[in-house]
Amino acid sequence: MLPFLKKIRESRKPFCSALVAAAGSSSRMGGVNKLLEPLDGIPVLARTLMALQASQRVDEIVVATREEDLVEISRLCRTYGITKCAKVVRGGESRAHSVLLAALEASPQASLLAVQDGARPLSTPELIDRVITAAGRCGAAAPALPVKDTVKTVRDGGAVERTLERDSLRAVQTPQVFEADLLKAALQAAVDNGAMITDDCSAVELLGKVVFLVDGDESNIKITTPEDLSVAEGFLHRHGLCGGHFAEKGAKSMTNLRIGHGYDVHRLVDERKLVLGGVEIPWEKGLLGHSDADVLVHAVMDALTGASRLGDIGKLFPDTDPAYAGISSLKLLAEVGRLLEEKGFVVVNIDATLLAQAPKVGPYKQQMAENMAAALNIRPEQVNVKATTEEGLGFTGDGSGMAAHAVALLEIME
Repeated sequence: MLPFLKKIRESRKPFCSALVAAAGSSSRMGGVNKLLEPLDGIPVLARTLMALQASQRVDEIVVATREEDLVEISRLCRTYGITKCAKVVRGGESRAHSVLLAALEASPQASLLAVQDGARPLSTPELIDRVITAAGRCGAAAPALPVKDTVKTVRDGGAVERTLERDSLRAVQTPQVFEADLLKAALQAAVDNGAMITDDCSAVELLGKVVFLVDGDESNIKITTPEDLSVAEGFLHRHGLCGGHFAEKGAKSMTNLRIGHGYDVHRLVDERKLVLGGVEIPWEKGLLGHSDADVLVHAVMDALTGASRLGDIGKLFPDTDPAYAGISSLKLLAEVGRLLEEKGFVVVNIDATLLAQAPKVGPYKQQMAENMAAALNIRPEQVNVKATTEEGLGFTGDGSGMAAHAVALLEIME
């Protein structure tokens, strides 16, 4: 990755590692491993991992599990295409110890750590992204729901001591997301002191740090007993989500998707560098333009601005402005990405086609995709680059210039 693209990525979105707590004994499940129990034909843990895989904010996944389950869970990740799963590690003697071991195996790039119960199969990517975004602002965040029932504290024998004020009570869910150094310090202290904590917020609170709560989801239940499996399956049936994952078929609506098309063309001239997709390609001619004239990136930018109704690149980056003279088009693409994020859009995928008689660009296509993905802070597999000639026809066929088309799909984050 080019150095300035790395800086753009780091400045725009923190790297987040999801730590999946999957080392419990399932003591209330009648002797079966709840994480591997099928929920409408898909293992509970697989559904949890699929939601993290689909999240726009999760960059990698580390699973902490029992030693006897290491091989099976690694296989499960392969079976269900959990490509973000970087490691499956052995858990510890307690929840805090297991999550700490996973945290220590997370990427050094991770500035945020999101702790997710392995047994929350109905979590959605939208909820996960919402909590991670909140933690990026305040340092520690978790989803929670108001308590509906009246809650009382009791003495031994069942005698009521007092009734708690319900308005101030919340039932906390996962993922719980924290600044990486804060969570590691909190978990280490909890393990060293033998503190009995039931969630990771508790460990952070013991350090005197404030955790902020965001709205949780009623569907985001934790599987603890066999009855919970029935409740979760009933939810899938009621919402017509059977046969697939809630994270993929849940509340997404087609009205949240936007498609844009981009087209650009530049003349080929002598004594200019040829830059395509941010790659400088050795060639006898280059493209003429106010910037570096990267026709492929320009088409992608126009597709993105079209889908988001931002206008076009001529409006955003006019060729009359000296600030853009000779500028790398990848820098302009990064600015488009920032504008998309401000408007609440995320990039689903991009498909771009270069029209040029020569030179052959096959060896460079992967680097082009990686460059554009880095500028937009998305994964390289979300960008596809193709190239074709036009059989000697037209201005691209006779070598007078190059053109590019691009299509982009965006989603509006609610």
